[in-house]
Amino acid sequence: MQNEVRKLREGIGLSQGQLATRLAVSRQTVNAIETGRYLPSLPLAFAIGRFFRRPIEEIFRDDSHS
Repeated sequence: MQNEVRKLREGIGLSQGQLATRLAVSRQTVNAIETGRYLPSLPLAFAIGRFFRRPIEEIFRDDSHS
């Protein structure tokens, strides 16, 4: 699973810690999502989509069906 979380976060000038605070998760969780070591739960994926004002399909994509 690939995602655009890091690109979107850096695009608005937030640190991992700042994004984590806004999503009510740990900085380690944000890091793990960005590096692909952790797939967020559906509620967290929707929260990320709402935060960045993008559909989750634009943020997360399944690269196993390429």
